[in-house]
Amino acid sequence: MADPRLAPAIELASKYLAGIEPRWSHVQAVGRTAETICAAHGITIDLAAAAWLHDIGYAPQMAETGFHPLDGARFLASIGATNLVVSLVAHHSGATFEADERGLAGELAEYPEPPDEISDVLVLIDMTTSPDGHRVSVDDRLTEILTRYPEDDPVHRAIVRSSDSLRQAAARAAHRLGLADVRGIPVL
Repeated sequence: MADPRLAPAIELASKYLAGIEPRWSHVQAVGRTAETICAAHGITIDLAAAAWLHDIGYAPQMAETGFHPLDGARFLASIGATNLVVSLVAHHSGATFEADERGLAGELAEYPEPPDEISDVLVLIDMTTSPDGHRVSVDDRLTEILTRYPEDDPVHRAIVRSSDSLRQAAARAAHRLGLADVRGIPVL
């Protein structure tokens, strides 16, 4: 059962992302995994809230710039989400690289970067969850993203540039959390 403090985040995610598949399956898996990790490791519940909301910027109602971390962060800031949730959504999973590729680095910089020890956990969870919500290795997830977007797409270019930092962030989080890493697949 979800922490009752997460109800607003889960309701928002459901309202805006349910029905957008496979995005909704991915978000549910990321959110549930974050809930488990937060409870087991005493991590702020804001991480789990951000996990449920990390892709809310994909909702058609949010699409202002077409860059989902920024669009999601702007929406969440406008409704009074905590600064940590907003910053985690804004900067999740290599967003700085993609903002640079899209010419939106200045806009993204309006949101302070979250603490690495929390941000790394979100990277770990996001980068080990497939689009349909299954556990995958970081390398498989990165390959899947590169396959989904053509080489000239800003997402593809950003993933090429950010792959090493995403792997390092996931590895740091797995190490800090004491999670086993078998053939690149953190056991969560």
